[in-house]
Amino acid sequence: MKKIDVGNLKISSDLYEFINKEVMPGTDIEPNIFWPKFEKAVETLTPINRSLLNVREDIQKKIDNWHLSKKDKPFDKVEYSNFLKSINYIVDEKEDFGIATSNVDDEIAKIAGPQLVVPVDNARYALNAANARWGSLYDALYGTDVIPGKKANGYDPERGKEVINYVRNFLDKIIPIENASWKDVNSFAIDKKDLVLNVNKVDKHLKNKKQFVGYAGDKNKPSSILLKNNNLHIDVIVDPNSKIGKIDLAKISDVVIESAISTIIDNEDSVAAVDAEDKIRCYRNWLGIMKGDLKVEMEKNGKKFIRKLNEDRNYISPDGSKIKLHGRALLLNRNVGHLMTNPSILLKDGSEIPEGIMDAFFSTMCALHDLKNKKNSRTGSVYIVKPKMHGPEEVGFTDKLFGEVESILGIKLNTLKVGIMDEERRTTVNLKECIRKVKDRVVFINTGFLDRTGDEMHTSFEIGPMIFKGEMKKSLWLNTYENWNVDIGLKCGFSGKAQIGKGMWAMPDKMSDMMEQKVNHPKSGANCAWVPSPTAATLHATHYHEIDVFKKQTEIKKRDKAILENILEIPRADRPNWSKEDIDKELENNAQSILGYVVRWINQGVGCSKVPDINNVGLMEDRATLRISSQHIANWLHHGISSKEQVMNVMKKMAKIVDEQNKGDPAYKKMSTGFDNSIAFQAACDLVFKGREQPSGYTEPLLHKKRLEKKSTH
Repeated sequence: MKKIDVGNLKISSDLYEFINKEVMPGTDIEPNIFWPKFEKAVETLTPINRSLLNVREDIQKKIDNWHLSKKDKPFDKVEYSNFLKSINYIVDEKEDFGIATSNVDDEIAKIAGPQLVVPVDNARYALNAANARWGSLYDALYGTDVIPGKKANGYDPERGKEVINYVRNFLDKIIPIENASWKDVNSFAIDKKDLVLNVNKVDKHLKNKKQFVGYAGDKNKPSSILLKNNNLHIDVIVDPNSKIGKIDLAKISDVVIESAISTIIDNEDSVAAVDAEDKIRCYRNWLGIMKGDLKVEMEKNGKKFIRKLNEDRNYISPDGSKIKLHGRALLLNRNVGHLMTNPSILLKDGSEIPEGIMDAFFSTMCALHDLKNKKNSRTGSVYIVKPKMHGPEEVGFTDKLFGEVESILGIKLNTLKVGIMDEERRTTVNLKECIRKVKDRVVFINTGFLDRTGDEMHTSFEIGPMIFKGEMKKSLWLNTYENWNVDIGLKCGFSGKAQIGKGMWAMPDKMSDMMEQKVNHPKSGANCAWVPSPTAATLHATHYHEIDVFKKQTEIKKRDKAILENILEIPRADRPNWSKEDIDKELENNAQSILGYVVRWINQGVGCSKVPDINNVGLMEDRATLRISSQHIANWLHHGISSKEQVMNVMKKMAKIVDEQNKGDPAYKKMSTGFDNSIAFQAACDLVFKGREQPSGYTEPLLHKKRLEKKSTH
């Protein structure tokens, strides 16, 4: 990697050129002014970052020693809680307060709906996700298992009828017609600002006339009917000439609904970015989205076309005025956390730059283009989601970092908004005080089962073996944590101002199960929840029509607050008496997850992929799923539930199965043809056998090291 000297920094020449020649033009920022200020900020911020990581390690050692000292005594939750307070793991909770964040877009403050997460290093995926603000409900149902039965090669009219019937039932439920059903509508017209629906030659109206908010085309024969429910839009497309409209009683050809209201463009767990080349690709895609000019040439069914960002959607309101609706999701950028460093920039002492500091400056500089054109944020904000922070001090450091970025880039204080990922236990138990540190810029808190469980296991590593992974979701700490997050968010005034989010649905092919289960997220008071695809966003959006989340939040405010002590209930197995078969099955399940993900990460640089599990069910895997699986095996090894030889045999057995599952991928390199020479297999083994000593149980340090090793062999 060629580097150039810029003051006391050594910067990748490619990165330096990219920032100067692609990012800065059009921002009023000059290289000769920016780089010296950037260098000074890095010199100031890096020691603080390092000291916070040292605090993490120091606290972890104290917790490990405490558990070891109590090894033969019954676990006392009150004693444990007092100990955590004595080492400042749990800080004193101060007086109540309300967040004071200003200039927040409606997509975050006032509209409840799905939130997509997409890797930024794949331009096509990023474009699809940005464009997932609107999705065809017909297509989402037809192409998934929500409608039972097999999909034929061509169009199946019977399946099509089931889709149409499903959607008509949905409309009857949320946009009811007075004394009539959507199934019996013949035609539409707009008369004196009202939507008139002709049903069996009788004019009918919506029960709630205010749900009709606009149309397109001719008043007497509209081509589009715009409806609104729970602040979400539904566009009923009328086209008598289309394949579907031709055979439809009301000539409806599709029902398009607002789907991914917001999207996290991810630089963290779903990408494999280990050097300047990778980081430039990530920043360049983000820059293209912020400028609005990102394009990708694609081919489908033998035809080439250009994929680009969707335009806004135009309608006419009932009173004749023009309506413009956003054509794409509101985009948030997830930077990396405080732990990782990156070789793109070396500091005066030869060490690598903390990657989170670099991300904050460069992702914000890219977003300056949007502050001018206001295509993403209409309010002039830049949204950055910050993961893996441990406690209030680390959140306070993010606030300081963002303030430095704003000062150096010449933008208003608190232009940068922060999303707090509540996925580490020290943040959970101090969530109110974490929020207080960023009360003027916070726009988001969420829960994440996988990382949070990974940290739960690593923090309590020495107390004993952990329960089976599948049992975690039933555990007291987890259910309390989910409620606690909502309770604290509402107590701090998030309702109508900021997002309270819930975690990912990880099975993109199991949409029927998602429809049954994920309705619990809006019911829990969460005004956004993560989905793995635009299709999942469209389907999950129907839940937010069924449930008025803001009304639900008002009800939840009245309940008793979740109890902190229950979050401290450690999920250890009490005197386990498991069979060898059960242990092997759990090890195989974890090993399958690890190997299936790691082999693509190391060999192909793919940071998020659908990995078949042991039952060949495709699961969306990222570093969070990897963290829990690797920590789980490492914990069982440490406590003698399984032996090193047993685990190694399982790893080799599952590597062969993973190789077989990937035989259709021409770019795939097998692990089982030479375990000793497979960097990917070695990386997977290191994550398990060296899992105990990894900082907070994170997988990034080992993955980055092995990916760089693999790239050096190319």
